[in-house]
Amino acid sequence: MVLPLTVVGLALAVGAVEFGWNVPTSRPAVVVLSLAILFLTVGICARLLVAVHAGEKLFQIGDRPWRKAPRAGRRASSGPGRIPSRPDQPVRLDHPSRPGHSTSPDHPIRPTGRPDPERSAESADIEVVRAAAREFLELFHGESPRAERLGPRIAAVMREIELTGTYWHTAEELAFGARVAWRNNARCIGRLYWRSLQVRDLRTVSGAGDVAGSCFDHLQVAHNGGKIRPMISVFAPETPARPAPRIWNEQLVRYAGYEQPDGRVLGDPRYRTFTSELVQRGWQPPDVPGAFDVLPLVVETVEEGPQMFQLPRQAVHEVPLEHPELAWFAELGLRWHAVPVISNNRLVIGGVSYPAAPFNGWYMGTEIGARNLGDSDRYALVPEIAEQMGLDTSDEATLWRDRALVELNRAVLHSFTANGVSITDHHTESRRFLIHLEREERAGRRCPADWTWIVPPLSGSQTPVFHRYYTAETQLPNYLTDPDATHRSLQGGPPAFP
Repeated sequence: MVLPLTVVGLALAVGAVEFGWNVPTSRPAVVVLSLAILFLTVGICARLLVAVHAGEKLFQIGDRPWRKAPRAGRRASSGPGRIPSRPDQPVRLDHPSRPGHSTSPDHPIRPTGRPDPERSAESADIEVVRAAAREFLELFHGESPRAERLGPRIAAVMREIELTGTYWHTAEELAFGARVAWRNNARCIGRLYWRSLQVRDLRTVSGAGDVAGSCFDHLQVAHNGGKIRPMISVFAPETPARPAPRIWNEQLVRYAGYEQPDGRVLGDPRYRTFTSELVQRGWQPPDVPGAFDVLPLVVETVEEGPQMFQLPRQAVHEVPLEHPELAWFAELGLRWHAVPVISNNRLVIGGVSYPAAPFNGWYMGTEIGARNLGDSDRYALVPEIAEQMGLDTSDEATLWRDRALVELNRAVLHSFTANGVSITDHHTESRRFLIHLEREERAGRRCPADWTWIVPPLSGSQTPVFHRYYTAETQLPNYLTDPDATHRSLQGGPPAFP
């Protein structure tokens, strides 16, 4: 291409002289003019070659004849739409200012001509997403007879991943993935009911106020007048273009822990640091602090930073605790919330991550009686109950701890049942878990289980789940523990998006 254009340039120069144009007529001037045209031609050709090469790359993507522009936004598939912001203004947590910048810190501008090591990492990430998506779609179609054809769906998802780095689950895929994530969670003993999980598709909800309002609605709907519904609310996913919202609290309902001058804690010691941090950042506890003050919900987005929202009274359903035989038990003033909504686990489905996906079943009595109220690093009520019972606490051999713990757990089961709130005991739930295990084996599936979580913390050897081994392998989809989220839920920071 260069040689013909050069010849044309020389011809034009000679022709200009022959036709009397106002150009230099000496031989050196013609040579200089010809060389200038030559260099200009080489530059044009180089640019053409680059453009052609880039054009070839555009045409090589998938089966499409051209590259489709990435969509600027998405709407969720059929399901709940965007929930309007609440009228009450949240309390904004203080955090370091985020100065404006033109480029993302994850993708800084690099000098031209140098290799970009992040490009290979991005390619590897896309390959991971592709593999995870394909595996999930095959699982979904294998267990969903009414699903659309697998081949076209995989092809569409692969193109979407190529263009955006991620993809959008259909409503059916999301519901299936959330239920299977419960089925795969090795720490949960209540998985017999995994098919009954109700999935709220809230992927278009991303603002802090909207997320908080939807969480309050979740508590109301899941409570269901005491007949607890297993439920999950799935908010916006993590994407290369925009980080997903975060919920700081371990559960939507948690009780404050106030450090006392003598070193003791009023309330739940597990959240003493979290409580102190929220107070420093603007939360105002009740004028007279108590042992069961509900902490505000902290929701963080990349645009707004972390914000606090006080839970409405109608969203927090609590059960006052009393004993079926010990009349003095009610005078202790104990209570516990009805719906256990885990809110800082990460739902992972087919390579797509949902960091904000609050999920609940219903309580097993030992979670409250043996752990929340009984553990020595929580409310530690066993010695007080033993004293009220008049037990001999001078010698461990009297088993005063065991006797007091049993009565504490009896009070929890009795109180929830008397108030019409769903709850189960550890013996019944252990037998049900073995039914689930047998069903999974008949279906040809492995059922992961973590022995340390499946065996109840009270009378473990008296339950059938105690006398066998399990495989605790991680299977996907799943609800995964996020170390950063766990740290925020106990320490009150640092923010996910500083």
